[in-house]
Order: sequence, then C-alpha cells, then structure tokens
Amino acid sequence: MAFGATFAALRHRNYRIWAIAGFVSVIGTWMQVLGVNWYVLARTGSATSMGFAILLQAIPTLLLSVWGGALADRLPAKPLLIGAQGAHAALAASLAFVALTGTGGLPAIYAISLAAGAVSAIEGPVMGRWSSTLVDRESLGNALALGSLTNSAGRILGMSAGAVVVAAVGPALLFVINAVSFVAVVAALFLVRERERHVGEPAPGSERTDGGIRAGFRYLLGQPVVLVALALSFVLGSLGRNYQVTMAAMSDGPLGGGAGGYGFLSTVFAVGTVLGALVAARSRSLGYGVLVGAGLLASGLQIVAGLAPGTLSFAAVILPIAAAAVIIDTTVGTRAQLDTDYLMRGRVLAALAVTGSVSSAVGAPLLGWLSEHAGPRQTLVLAGAVAAVGTLAAGAALDGLRGRVLRGRVAGALAGPAVRRPMRRVAWTAARVVRPASTLARAVRPVLPAPRPAGAVGSTRRPVPPRPAAGRPAPAQPSHVPHRPSSAHQASPLGEPAVPAGALGGPGS
Repeated sequence: MAFGATFAALRHRNYRIWAIAGFVSVIGTWMQVLGVNWYVLARTGSATSMGFAILLQAIPTLLLSVWGGALADRLPAKPLLIGAQGAHAALAASLAFVALTGTGGLPAIYAISLAAGAVSAIEGPVMGRWSSTLVDRESLGNALALGSLTNSAGRILGMSAGAVVVAAVGPALLFVINAVSFVAVVAALFLVRERERHVGEPAPGSERTDGGIRAGFRYLLGQPVVLVALALSFVLGSLGRNYQVTMAAMSDGPLGGGAGGYGFLSTVFAVGTVLGALVAARSRSLGYGVLVGAGLLASGLQIVAGLAPGTLSFAAVILPIAAAAVIIDTTVGTRAQLDTDYLMRGRVLAALAVTGSVSSAVGAPLLGWLSEHAGPRQTLVLAGAVAAVGTLAAGAALDGLRGRVLRGRVAGALAGPAVRRPMRRVAWTAARVVRPASTLARAVRPVLPAPRPAGAVGSTRRPVPPRPAAGRPAPAQPSHVPHRPSSAHQASPLGEPAVPAGALGGPGS
C-alpha cells in the first residue's frame, strides 16, 4: 500500500490499526468533554465552575504522571493500557448515571473528573511510549502529526454531533457513547503485532539500571533545550489555548451565541486543528524555529480574537489559532521524543504531560476568573500579549542554547545570492546613471591636443610634456594634432568606456 509523504506513517500496519481505534475513541472523548463542560455551565452559569472541573482533571497529572512515566519505562505496556481503558469506560458510565438521575449532582461530577484525571495520569506516558514503537524513528514525527489529525477529525465529529445531541436530549447520551468507544482501543491492543514494533536503542552511556523518578529529573535538568521548549509549551498552553473556557465565555457573553454558538465555534476550532495537523504532517522537520513561529502567530491572532465584533469574525480568527496550536503541540512532542534518550522516553513524556496539566490547572481557572471580572475580550487581549512576550523570550533562549542558529541563518540569508544579486544590480544601475553624467561633464571640457616633437612628422605617439622650470611658463602646445582613443579601449559616443558583460555586478554576474 503506497502512501505519500503526508501519510507516511500509515505504511506501518500496527499504526493503521491504532489510528482507526484512536479515531473512534477520540470521537467519544470529545463528546464527553463537551457534555461535562456544558452540564457544569448550565447548572452553575459560571465559567469559573467549568474551569474548576477542568482543574480537577489536571491535578492528578501533577502528582501521578511521574509515576506513570517510571512505570512506562519499566513494565509491559499492554496490561496497563487494557486496565486503563476499562477504568475510563466505567467512569464514563458513571457520568451518564449522574446526568440521568441527578444523583450526587455537581460534587459527583467533580469526583468523577478527579478520578478520570488520575487514570489519565498513569495511562498517558505508558500509551505515549508504547504508541511510539508502532513506527520507525524516521516516521515518528509524521505519526505524531497524524495523531493530531486523528484527534482533530474526531473532535470535529464529536463536538458537532455532541452539540446536536446535548441540545436535543441532554449530555447523558454523550457519556454512554464515550463508554462504548473504549472497546475499539482494547481490540486494537490485541491486534497489534509485537514482532513488528520498533523498539528504540538507548543512548550511549545512559543509565540502564536506574528506572526511578529521580533519574528522570536528573536527566531533564541536563537537557536545557527541552526544558525551554516545555516552558514555552506551558505559557502557550495556559494563556493561549484554554479555549474551552474562553470560547464558552465569549459565546455566552459578548457574542450572544449561546449553546449553538459554542458548538459552532468548537467545530470551527476543530477544523483548524485538522488544517494544522496536515501542515505538520507535510513538514519534513519540525524544529524549534517552527515552534517559535507558530507561538508568535497564535499569540498575535489571540489579541485579534479579543477584538472580533461577532461570532463569524471570531470564528475566522479561531481557525488559524487552532492550526497553530496543533503545530505547537506536535513540534514539542516530536522534539521531546527525538532529542532524548529512549530509556528515558516515558519520563520525558510524563514531564510533557505534567506541563500540559499545569497549564490547564493554572490557565483554565485564571482565564475563567478574568472573563468574569475583566471581560472575555479583555482576557483574550491580555493573555495574547503576555504569550507573545513569553514566546519571544523563549526564542531568544533557544537560539542562544543552540549556538545562535537563528542569528547565523539570518546572517547567511543576508549574505546569500538572493540578497547579493539584487544589491549588485542596484550598484550596477547606479553606476550606469552616475557615470554618463560624469563623462558628459568631461566631454564638454576643451580638449588640449598632445604636443608633437620637432621632426616627428605624422607621429601619433603622445610624449610626456616636459615640466617647466620654476618661474618659467610652460611651452605652447601645438593644436593641429587631435587626440584619439586607443584601439584597445574604445570610447562610447559620450566618452564612457565600454563595460564588459558581468562587470560591476551587472546582469550576468
């Protein structure tokens, strides 16, 4: 089966199976996300309460992800993943029960959110490390981008279908669908062929016996470039991409879109993530320059989003912001895995998960509180400005740590042929303009004929005239012999020397 560069990872059978199962599961997950957010917002009318539900899902990741990373590097992944899928299905069924019967109310929703966060904290690093073995090293970046594409496409279907379902029958059915979707993941775990997995090689000199948490912390402290990338991911994630809060606040507030407007904006955001995933999948190398550029784009557009007058204009700005967000996430995930030791991959992915959880834990309540007290528009403008400053600072730090790569590229671009040739053409044009004027000035001067020595009849050789003695006037010059230009260097009609092709940086150089 032939696949182009955009879908290169699909050449691997194991990844194709995993991608299909992940697509089914993602649809259910985003249905549940929309159901929980709207359930809490409808019961409380508070964006802060919705942010608190998100915070409860993020808190366990802060405490347990490092343990999940250590388990991912030490224990077989398949039994852990099967148990995690069963736990997720049971928790989704519990949410459906609460939504249908009202038993427990908001405290029960909060408790289930906390438990779901705990399961995800253990599962995340294990699944990340295991799924990275489904493709070879060359296809890893493409596989991560296609994973973002799968997540984005599933988000489109999940959010759009979920918005229809929640408006028609309420959120309970969304939770039931999510519980059933985990069956696809369990089936994929059994269908993957172990002999076709690609297990990475440890870096030379890496610690093979120490699989503990402290070893992971020591390793990360020795990777300053990865640390700066994680710090930038935190800033952009907390202030720039908690749109489940700001979109709901804008739709319920200044845009006046209500539940339908929130569902529409969520769908547009999902479409943007699909476009971003396609861009990331086609990219041959997702480097740190791409990370900084996407961060600046998303931050600048976030400021514009805060000034959007209506739902359609807000949606038009949300689309490229979502694309940039996926490129940021894919680039950080790719660099975190390719630029680190395979034996530490689980703990590095745990650090990445902790970063994402901290950004949600800090950003969601903060943006919700600011939306209520300062206004959703002011919140978007302020957060976008702070994120832009943070991105510039991180870009400067990354450039310094990587040996002034950006500065060297800029200097090389300025010294390259694309810049030198236009500069040469400008100099050549200026020379053509200035030289005729100066030559014309010389042409209008009276030309004195060269002297001819006595007895040298018909001689055309120009002898050097003798210097007059002090106090004596120079001898008179004969005027009957005109000056001729040398045959080796003929003059133009205005006295301008002929210029060979390519001289002075002109055309042809």
